[in-house]
Amino acid sequence: MSVSKTTEFGVDQRIVYPSQGVGRIVEIQEKRFKETSVLYYIIYLEFSDMTVMVPVDKARDLGIRPIVPTAEAERALEFIAEEYAPIPSDWKLRYQMNLDLLKKGSVMDIASVVRSLFHRSKIKELPILERKLYDSALNLLQDEVSFSLGKPKDDVAEMIRAKLEG
Repeated sequence: MSVSKTTEFGVDQRIVYPSQGVGRIVEIQEKRFKETSVLYYIIYLEFSDMTVMVPVDKARDLGIRPIVPTAEAERALEFIAEEYAPIPSDWKLRYQMNLDLLKKGSVMDIASVVRSLFHRSKIKELPILERKLYDSALNLLQDEVSFSLGKPKDDVAEMIRAKLEG
């Protein structure tokens, strides 16, 4: 099917889908639903080995965005090494705050979640839900920074660990 409408993202472009990770647009497809024709991005998400269909006109609302430029990825790496304000000790409140940040999905929001939960885990072991949130945020950060900097994910994981422990 040919795509005549203009789209923000193109086929083979890597994008970030908040809380899902880095994906690649494998196709832009038009589907008929009742009397309407809807344009969809077909996105392959490597981390979860999943393909999703997202209506083109809903992509921005869902927070789908291009991978950050190198300078912004480097800024996120510096950010996780900086001093930070302590976060609430009530884990439910903390969890909700961090979940909201992760849903916003900017690389700096993700870095903020990684930094705060890493430091919190040094004080006291994280509850299971928060541990999962930390692991998810860490994966999202590693994924995007690795694509942005053009470095292997393992190298980026090591860079992040060094910044956090520095």
